[in-house]
Parts: sequence; C-alpha cells; structure tokens
Amino acid sequence: MQTRLSQQQVYSLNPGLVEHLTGLSTLPEDSKITSRIVDLVRLRVSQINGCGFCQHMHSAELRRHGEHQQRLDVLAAWREVPVFSEEEVSALAWAEALTNIIDKHVEDNVYNQVSLIFTEKDVVALTAIVLEINSWNRVVKAFHFIPELTE
Repeated sequence: MQTRLSQQQVYSLNPGLVEHLTGLSTLPEDSKITSRIVDLVRLRVSQINGCGFCQHMHSAELRRHGEHQQRLDVLAAWREVPVFSEEEVSALAWAEALTNIIDKHVEDNVYNQVSLIFTEKDVVALTAIVLEINSWNRVVKAFHFIPELTE
C-alpha cells in the first residue's frame, strides 16, 4: 500500500484538523477516566477499524506508560480475560458499542454499565474520545498513513 497524502500534507491542507480532533479528548477535572483508559479505548477502536497506523502508535504509547504487553496481547478478547478493571471494561464496552453502531443500536445495558461507573460528564467525555479515534482512523485509512516499523 502506498501513502496517498502524507500526514504533513493533510495537516497543511486542513490546519484545524489536529486541533479540533485532539480537542475532543479533553477530560473533565476529577474524571475517573485515566490516560490508560483513554489509550486502551484508542487502541481497541483502532483494532476494530483495522487501522494499523493507529494500532502501532497507541500500543507503543501504552507500553511507554508502563502497560504490560500481556494485556495488550489480549485486548481484543477483553471480555474473556479477567485482567481489565471494572472502569476499563465499562469504557471498552462503550467504545465498542459506539464504534459498531452500524451493526446495531447502543444497548441499554451497555449505557447502564458505563453510567454506573462514570459520571454523566465522564460518559460524554468518553463518547468524545471514541468520536476522536474513530475520526482519526478514517483520516489515516483514507490517506494510507504507514507506521514506521522497526524489526
């Protein structure tokens, strides 16, 4: 696959893109949403969307921040393994429901679960984070950004 437009080209053609998309991930003060939850959500959504560039970037960020590789290895199967916290599970369920919205509605049980764990303000912030990463995945896939992989 060949890059259609480089990151720099895209950003120079639409200078507000980075600012507006990254602005969606601003967390409220005293949020229960940690940076680890944000990064796990970004990685899981990128897995669902098949965005290799974003998967590479967010898994590297998570490892830099101390995430264990074993948890990253099983993230796609988070429902099956008891290594994620209640907050992480709720956030991942919400992120998947919003990302897979074309397949089905966001079920009440998923909303109820995330609402039990997080405040309304946090649920809105988490929703904005899911919007942000879904948007980035589409930008990256549209223009074929390629990650710099090392062996």
